[in-house]
Amino acid sequence: MEVQGQYTEESHTPVIGYILWIFGFLGAHRFYYGRPVSGTLYFFTFGLLFVGWIIDLFLIPGMNREASFRFRQGQIDYNIAWILLTFLGVFGIHRFYQGKWISGILYLLTGGFFLIGIIYDFWTLNEQISLINYETT
Repeated sequence: MEVQGQYTEESHTPVIGYILWIFGFLGAHRFYYGRPVSGTLYFFTFGLLFVGWIIDLFLIPGMNREASFRFRQGQIDYNIAWILLTFLGVFGIHRFYQGKWISGILYLLTGGFFLIGIIYDFWTLNEQISLINYETT
């Protein structure tokens, strides 16, 4: 991505966005792109009764561009962390990936803090990664 003569890496990719869109009627792609409020709304309304989910098929490129400007790329890859959270979050694998060993073990032993921790991570994972990436650069 070119920003005023300067190259910046994309923090999020459309490929992962579309993979998560498959589960988008539950809001997965919305959370991925840093939109937790609409992600929660999609979760409780099945993607606004599937209508919003279908419309998002065409909105993903724009959400991807916006996310690449908002979130800082670095040591922790957003795409890997989101795949781990979405498919293995209950085991805390995304926490281990971020270097958060204690909470990773607790997630592993408690089913992601009885799923409440998973919900918290869906809301805050992008910010958690941005903070780690900022601190390590």
